[in-house]
Amino acid sequence: MKLITNDETISRSELKAMAGKMFGGLIKGVVDVKLGVMVVDAELHADEEAFLLKNGSSQDDVWGINLYPDETGEDFVEFDSMINVRPRQGNKSRSVEDGVLRDTISGIVNTLVI
Repeated sequence: MKLITNDETISRSELKAMAGKMFGGLIKGVVDVKLGVMVVDAELHADEEAFLLKNGSSQDDVWGINLYPDETGEDFVEFDSMINVRPRQGNKSRSVEDGVLRDTISGIVNTLVI
């Protein structure tokens, strides 16, 4: 697993290398929207989520995504993960349903991935 912060960004080529070892065209990630950090390079979103929670993140702030390093624009980030199912927060599906939250996640990803 790799934690990415504003102090340590990650390149698309690094993401491609990680994806090639795991799932081919995609890499799983979890973003903390409050801290502005992201964890990548694990088999399960739940493992990345647990890492962030153990290191000070709040459950309400972490969201699962998939990154497609060969894609651009809206196709780069997919908002699909079991950890996103949170009826108490108004999110009843694996997707991130709130458009503002999706924009926040995309903004963080686009800052951290160079």
